Amino acid sequence: MNDEARRRGRSLASMIFTTRPSSRASDLALAAVRIALAWIFIYYGAGKLFGAFNGPGIHRTALFFSNTAHLHPGGFFAVLGGTIEFGGAIALALGVFSRLAGLALFGDQVMAMITVTWTNGINSESLTPGYEFNMALAVMALVIVFLGPGRASVDALIERRFSRSKRLTPE
Repeated sequence: MNDEARRRGRSLASMIFTTRPSSRASDLALAAVRIALAWIFIYYGAGKLFGAFNGPGIHRTALFFSNTAHLHPGGFFAVLGGTIEFGGAIALALGVFSRLAGLALFGDQVMAMITVTWTNGINSESLTPGYEFNMALAVMALVIVFLGPGRASVDALIERRFSRSKRLTPE
């Protein structure tokens, strides 16, 4: 085996087994998580608030929250849940206030698990869904809370502006 083949083999092994992702890889992964969460939560939030995508709308969501989730007043929690999901999704899509939006969406999914899906277990094969989808969404939201939105975000742009103005102002 020549030196070139060894170098390529080491490079491939390093790429496969490294535990520290490059900045570009991290930014791409964070953007993918943000977009996936935004897509899902826009769908559900707009359905709750506006009846979009054949969603229940605010009235039926309020009835569901009162009767099934036992959250009273149902109208308040319907508006709150829809706003968190729709507003949080928009914030994540843009990457603005991302950690706060991720934390709110995490709490939204924890409440969904506690009030509706926990009793069904982690079983998606029954007629009533389990909590697996809520758990996956909650953990994806925590990724944004802990790692931030990445460099392809409004938050990163604001951070760069602050750091640039900080360097320009004398102390």
